[in-house]
Amino acid sequence: MTDKSDLAAKASGKPAEKNEAMVLLKDLGVIVGFFLLFTTFGWQSFHIPSGSMEPTLEVGDRIFVSKLSYGYNRFSVPFDPSIVPEGRLFDGVPERGDVVVFTLPYKNSNDFIKRVIGLPGDTVQMKMGRLFINGTIVPRTYIRDVAYTDYQGVERRAKEYMEELPNGVKHRIYERTDRGNVDNTSLYVVPEGHYFMMGDNRDGSADSRILSDMGYVAHKYLVGRAQITTFSLYDCDQGKEVYCPAGIPLGRFFGSID
Repeated sequence: MTDKSDLAAKASGKPAEKNEAMVLLKDLGVIVGFFLLFTTFGWQSFHIPSGSMEPTLEVGDRIFVSKLSYGYNRFSVPFDPSIVPEGRLFDGVPERGDVVVFTLPYKNSNDFIKRVIGLPGDTVQMKMGRLFINGTIVPRTYIRDVAYTDYQGVERRAKEYMEELPNGVKHRIYERTDRGNVDNTSLYVVPEGHYFMMGDNRDGSADSRILSDMGYVAHKYLVGRAQITTFSLYDCDQGKEVYCPAGIPLGRFFGSID
């Protein structure tokens, strides 16, 4: 026999509302769980705040970084790394030419993005703006002159080159001058377990060439490999050859990062 109070509750719709709320909470929990799994073990989104990797990556680009490439450690997780044990699970090593996101605890644990130029045991040197790896000059081919406004609003002129690393990886660089502060350096010897990182915007990047600042980057600080540009908030008025119909930088959407 049905109790009058049960009939009243059914008539008011309260049990149905409670069930709907529970279903919504469960669905939300599943979504949050998948998000945490995705960002912890798969891919993580980063934005590009500066022009140090131009022309490969522009200010305003949003990129996906693969954590699968180099394995997982305390710096790969999107939460306090101090609660994660040291070591790396499914360890992998970067190849020369990879574009890598890494963190530096001695620089406020900020994330950085650069290209791997020197591997452990390599020698690296800059002479009159030219890159030498293991005593051999890295060839570059002139593409064009460029004039643009950088992320600080300063008008810049540079030459764009295609550079080919010893393993055959080709990538574009900007070179404003061959006589800049880091265009003539001493000989660097990359320590074991470390990498020599450089930005593609050679005169607009603070990188491993400055030993007192970034210096050599330890393997344990690697977060992942940058692989895809998802979308961009790039300013189409900067004067570069980016496909921008109606002011929308479609040329920066869903492209591979080389």
